[in-house]
Amino acid sequence: QLQLVESGGGLVQAGGSLRLSCQASGFSLDYLGIGWFRQAPGKEREGVSCIRGDGRTINYEDSVKGRFTISRDNAKNTVYLEMSSLKPEDTAVYYCAAVRSRNYCPREYRQYDRWGQGTQVTVSS
Repeated sequence: QLQLVESGGGLVQAGGSLRLSCQASGFSLDYLGIGWFRQAPGKEREGVSCIRGDGRTINYEDSVKGRFTISRDNAKNTVYLEMSSLKPEDTAVYYCAAVRSRNYCPREYRQYDRWGQGTQVTVSS
């Protein structure tokens, strides 16, 4: 059974960095699109970035371009979101999600099959 476990959130000052991890079990990353989403209080869940089963990466959120990088380690079946130059507006609960596909990374969060539990990222000013 496909499961996702996230880790790496926390409290950081503006300008700082964090690395989020999303470890998948029960399914190879080669056949999963893994997306990172975030949801701030009172706001809609928004897509940040995604990595397809074939390794192609897609960025969905213009505000994080040049600051956030998605990558994966197939040996660990883990996807990472490296976040740098963090801003207070990056504060949100961050989720990873999976869709069973080798070459698909939907922007719409409702199209994902499985979600992690979420991890809080708080950026202080």
